[in-house]
Amino acid sequence: MSSNTQQIHSNGIYHALPTFPDDIRGLTAIVTGANGISGAYMLRVLAQSPERWTRIICLSRRPPLVEGGLPKNAEHIAVDFLKSPEDIAKVLKEHHVEKVDYVFFYSYIQVAPAAGGGLWSNAEEMARVNTLLLTNFLSALPLSNLVPKRIMLQTGAKHYGVHLGPTKLPQEESDPRVDQFEPNFYYPQEDALFAYCKGSNGKTGWNVHMPGPILGAVPDAAMNAAFPLAVYAAVTAHLHVPLEFPGDAFSWQALTSCSSSMMNAYQEEWAVLTPAAANQRFNTCDDSAFTYESFWPRLAGWYGVEWSGPADPAQAEYVERETRFNPRGYGAKGVSRRRFTFVEWAGREDVKGAWREIASKHNLVQKELTDLDVARVFGFLDGTVCRAAPLIFSTDKARKLGWHGFVDTAESLLDVFDDLAKLKMIPPVPKVEVKFN
Repeated sequence: MSSNTQQIHSNGIYHALPTFPDDIRGLTAIVTGANGISGAYMLRVLAQSPERWTRIICLSRRPPLVEGGLPKNAEHIAVDFLKSPEDIAKVLKEHHVEKVDYVFFYSYIQVAPAAGGGLWSNAEEMARVNTLLLTNFLSALPLSNLVPKRIMLQTGAKHYGVHLGPTKLPQEESDPRVDQFEPNFYYPQEDALFAYCKGSNGKTGWNVHMPGPILGAVPDAAMNAAFPLAVYAAVTAHLHVPLEFPGDAFSWQALTSCSSSMMNAYQEEWAVLTPAAANQRFNTCDDSAFTYESFWPRLAGWYGVEWSGPADPAQAEYVERETRFNPRGYGAKGVSRRRFTFVEWAGREDVKGAWREIASKHNLVQKELTDLDVARVFGFLDGTVCRAAPLIFSTDKARKLGWHGFVDTAESLLDVFDDLAKLKMIPPVPKVEVKFN
């Protein structure tokens, strides 16, 4: 029996992080979508090791908003991946991108939903546009004479069909694709990446990482459950009313594998630098046993308010919403139940007035809730909080290969709230009574 000794370390609230040999140094990374909720944190993680990552090239239409400016080993190159591969290659050559060791691909476009449909309803257009982002970029690499050692593509939990209805539990990387209901852009993106790597004659490997609900602080409020949750808590405290949970007892107790952006980035760096992890797909999450039953009292404590959990169905009226499909293939479709939606709550006049007062007092970026795409921002929170089925990622595969990273999701959320406050997106968290039991 062979033994394998690993060294791990902690960085603040992030624990059991890997260490790397000292001879892994002088690397060049491309981070696409570096101004988004995932790419921005990848930049932060890589910048922590300037000897390992001597050049970090951020590719996006807009530069990342980094307090104090980009790190010394990072630069931004404005590029639009919807343009032709020839145009992209020209930009890379003009900025003297002559070498890249690793690529972290996060570029993403959320297209407008179909008329009267939900956030993911325009599935065909989502697939067309987001696949084009990746294929244009991949086609530009040989035109630029760039041959990366590994390309990391981040997709997400929708790989399992969780947005369609209840799925097999736990979600494991070996689960089959759910492609019988509607297009899912993750699949053609994967196929494009696999084909590119196969055509490289073994020079380029791949990784695919699949996070759950992503927690992070960036100026874009969309696709970020932390921001609308913080708005809900701040307004509740301002109005001096209890923090009400909208869902039923199932949603209250359902396990949810959340995915902090910083922890995702640590795992993705580990994967590309680990030979045994080459050409593998990984679930990417905090590995924290998170439920709203345990988190809600902590959230209320931070803001110094009372809280209430699920109401008795015999005494309260719940609106039921059946999932569109049943991906697991047995039993019934899933059903979510809620007394109110966050979208409805954000449209209330007392809520809009309270936010207006909060924004004025703290000089926040968003002066009016109506300045936001309320349906998109708070609709994302509705889908995250009131679930029709649990989200339980298996991390067995990554653990067997040496990944052991962990962060307490509740602690991570408080950290994200503090970062959102620095960005002037929410008021400072009062932290009246913070208890971590």
